[in-house]
Amino acid sequence: MSQIERDRLVTLGKVKKRLITQAEAARELNISVRHVKRLLKALKKHGDNAVIHGLRGRPSPHKLPEAIKRETIRILSEPVYADFGPTLAAEYLSTKHDLTVSKETLRHWMREAKLWRGRQRKPAAVHVRRLRRTRCGELVQWDTSDHDWLEGRGERLYLISMLDDATSRLYARFVKSDSTAENMRVRWG
Repeated sequence: MSQIERDRLVTLGKVKKRLITQAEAARELNISVRHVKRLLKALKKHGDNAVIHGLRGRPSPHKLPEAIKRETIRILSEPVYADFGPTLAAEYLSTKHDLTVSKETLRHWMREAKLWRGRQRKPAAVHVRRLRRTRCGELVQWDTSDHDWLEGRGERLYLISMLDDATSRLYARFVKSDSTAENMRVRWG
């Protein structure tokens, strides 16, 4: 008996002892009052087993017969199907062997028979931060910003900025054009 079923039994016992009403029990169990009445009748007739679902322990009516499972595994064990995944195997079984099995059922059977393993997921690569350079000027990050710095009150200017990786020193200069000559002047500056 599961914990939910035990809780139901306790609540139904409270109703039988008239400690709570059927409506309060329905709210507590999150079911309808009608279902509480149905459970109380079953409790009188079957005892504590009334809260246990009637189909527990019985096989599903949709379960395929064991003979079909054995036949499918026998077919898929042949060398021709050695590298087939469940989806392709399900297609081939239905077209060539007239066996209709869902790919999910086939996946479980193939795993159980060790005919197929799911792909191993690779762990996500951990991003390791790059170490800074040790000497000044060894690596310089360089950018030119094309922005209306004077807000239309003067000629268009470009900001060329450089950032040293080792020291984090910033050097920037406004220039009239973004050209190689201007970039070289900023570099020497």
